[in-house]
Amino acid sequence: MDNFTHSLTGWALGQAGLKRKTGLGIAALIVSANLPDIDILSQPLFGLPYIQYHRGFTHGIGGYLLLPFLLALLLWQLDRWQSGRGDRDVDARWWQQWDRRPLGRDTVRFGWLVALCYIGGISHPLLDFMNTYGIQLLAPFGDRWFHGDTLFIIDVWIWSILAFFIWLSRKWERARRPQWRRPALIGLIAVIAYASFNGALSLKAERATKTLAEGLYNVEPDFVMAQEEPVKFWRREIIWRRGTTLGRASYDAWSNRMQAVGRPIDTHMDDPAVARAARQDDRLAALLYWSLAPVATIKRSGNRILVTVNDARFAGERSGGQFSRTVEIPAE
Repeated sequence: MDNFTHSLTGWALGQAGLKRKTGLGIAALIVSANLPDIDILSQPLFGLPYIQYHRGFTHGIGGYLLLPFLLALLLWQLDRWQSGRGDRDVDARWWQQWDRRPLGRDTVRFGWLVALCYIGGISHPLLDFMNTYGIQLLAPFGDRWFHGDTLFIIDVWIWSILAFFIWLSRKWERARRPQWRRPALIGLIAVIAYASFNGALSLKAERATKTLAEGLYNVEPDFVMAQEEPVKFWRREIIWRRGTTLGRASYDAWSNRMQAVGRPIDTHMDDPAVARAARQDDRLAALLYWSLAPVATIKRSGNRILVTVNDARFAGERSGGQFSRTVEIPAE
């Protein structure tokens, strides 16, 4: 999911009452809810392929055990450092005296700080699991990709639900209403219900796709993935695969309509040129390591072969071509 969704989730957890457990509680929840995406720095800092390392270790068991605790230590040290430099002036803006402890900050309790970092931290892989991009949940002990096929990577309905109930909770809190935590809790429950409903729709669409493929093409798919369409959460874009044959379908829950999209195609992933190109090009190898639905186009011309691989999940204008790689290799 996008970082705005992760931030709203951390904020909602805080407004549900967790932020009062310790000073820096809301910071712990929001930062930890985004922390696994620190892996986006792997490419600019170390030159590592983004798609190979994003949603890997930091989104798996290893990252979850390590990163929240390190964040809690950092926030704990920040509070001690600011306290040692004195309190912030009442009229000062935070950026003018950011190195001083704000007046009114609750006592920072390290145990609760650790707990909140782990609570915010677990929300991130749970949300990322729900879309078709997937996460390497078992990293570093395994490299399998897990995907829930439930939500689109940017979901404006989740934005709207969380933003409204956070706003209402904040309004009640400023008015000193004793039930100020309730709206945020309702918002979180609403998001869980929404995600569960979408998961059920995707499961229904994937089952219907298997029936469709068997009826039209006499093929029993061994891989089916349904992706929520942006905004139109009741619709699914579906890909299915059997061996090197890949097909597409669409499902509309509103009209209960399932239909094939185009004709099935050959992915050409069994062509030896693909493996040769991957051995020659590290970025293509990274793409194949990550891709769950690779499709290759092979063009032979004279003594040269042009190999293009893209992922069927993100083909088209929406992906901007970032999930595609073209490599030229000599003909054997």
